[in-house]
Amino acid sequence: MQFLGLDLSTDEISRIVLAIGIGALTLIAMRVIAKVVRRAVAANEAIPSASMLVNIARGLILVIGALTILSVFDISITPVLTALGVGGLAVSLALQDTLGNLFAGLQIIASKQIRQGDYILLESGQEGTVVDVAWRTTTLRTSMDNLVIVPNGTLAQSIVTNYKLPHDAVAVLVEFGVTYGSDLDKVEAVALDVAAEVVRDLEPTLKHIDSLIRFPEFGGSQVTGMAILHVSEFNRQWPMRSEFVKRLHARFNKEGIEFAFPTRTVYMADSE
Repeated sequence: MQFLGLDLSTDEISRIVLAIGIGALTLIAMRVIAKVVRRAVAANEAIPSASMLVNIARGLILVIGALTILSVFDISITPVLTALGVGGLAVSLALQDTLGNLFAGLQIIASKQIRQGDYILLESGQEGTVVDVAWRTTTLRTSMDNLVIVPNGTLAQSIVTNYKLPHDAVAVLVEFGVTYGSDLDKVEAVALDVAAEVVRDLEPTLKHIDSLIRFPEFGGSQVTGMAILHVSEFNRQWPMRSEFVKRLHARFNKEGIEFAFPTRTVYMADSE
């Protein structure tokens, strides 16, 4: 029987058609599983990344489809697996860094200590929101809307500060200074009132968390004050800082509380 210009038996034609059908079903299954994984990631915050899991799932479907097609043509899988094992050893030696990043990415995903949407700071100074953990790299989006690409191996070995763990709320520290003649009880009461007002206006969901005012030290020309407020996300600290400083400045002027500024007392020796 002629099939695509070839003289083939009915059994051979049936196998070819079956293999084509399996190949088509494999491609469809790869697309379906990719959508299912992405939806599962979107619905479950405990799963930190989509792209790596999608690629792994698609790869598994592809391997299963290929092995099924081989079995249709009565091709023994054992020699293929042996060849893949030998070839895989050679490839693994040549791609040590790539495989290292792959397994580091899997470890990052499994630990759930760095998740998609977390704001992290690396010991090397790079920081940003985790956009995705891919098979080789992790992508961060900075507050300037730039992307930082970090190899998974580097991230796994780095000391990382995660500002969204163990809680989403992030403490914001704002330092100020008042003169030594200031009534510190009054300063504390006014600053607390301003802090509560700012949190209520900018972060109403966190108004149940009390702000704090502390006086950690005596400065060279001031009593140093420290306001501790909270924001829901790391990037929201900047408008919080700005608004607190503006309102505190206006309120201190109204209450007659003086901000300190550097001063120096000079004693002149009597020349007589």
